[in-house]
Amino acid sequence: MENKEVEIVVYGAEQLCASCVNLPSSKETFEWLEAAVARKFPDQPFKISFVDIFNPPKDENKKNFARKVIDQDMFYPVVLIGDKIVGEGNPRLKTIFAEMEKYGYRAE
Repeated sequence: MENKEVEIVVYGAEQLCASCVNLPSSKETFEWLEAAVARKFPDQPFKISFVDIFNPPKDENKKNFARKVIDQDMFYPVVLIGDKIVGEGNPRLKTIFAEMEKYGYRAE
């Protein structure tokens, strides 16, 4: 089965959220996640993008979700695959990998 290339979107900000003081920054989480997913699913294409919640892109969906993160005081980074939140504050690889496997990704 040919898997559909999923996009992992990490919503966060340059500064840490108030309750995330001892956690890595959103950018660090993004970089760590990108490396971990590439290791787990080698030669299986995926997209990963970082959205600064205080300076979101023009994309309407991303802009709306960035606003939601701020309005609902979510712990960021918030990690989305499709429309599903798979991580908030301190995302867990196990949860993210399980969601990717639903899209046909296979661990090597």
